[in-house]
Amino acid sequence: MAKAKRPTDTNKRAKSIVDIATGDKEDTLSKEAISSAAAALGRKGGLKGGPARAAALTPKKRSEIAKKAAAARWHNKED
Repeated sequence: MAKAKRPTDTNKRAKSIVDIATGDKEDTLSKEAISSAAAALGRKGGLKGGPARAAALTPKKRSEIAKKAAAARWHNKED
């Protein structure tokens, strides 16, 4: 489990630390909160990455990648 992010306000942070020390509150995040945050971050990068990569490729390089992908798709196909 990951540690929960603490508040930036000094008073709220102090209360949060006291709550954790007295057992009123746990100092960890749930797995669901972590995985949903990671999924959102991955999606954010994925939405940017594909178009940015495509824009950076030359037509010749794009063609080479497509040929390699087609060869990989058809490699194990039976007639």
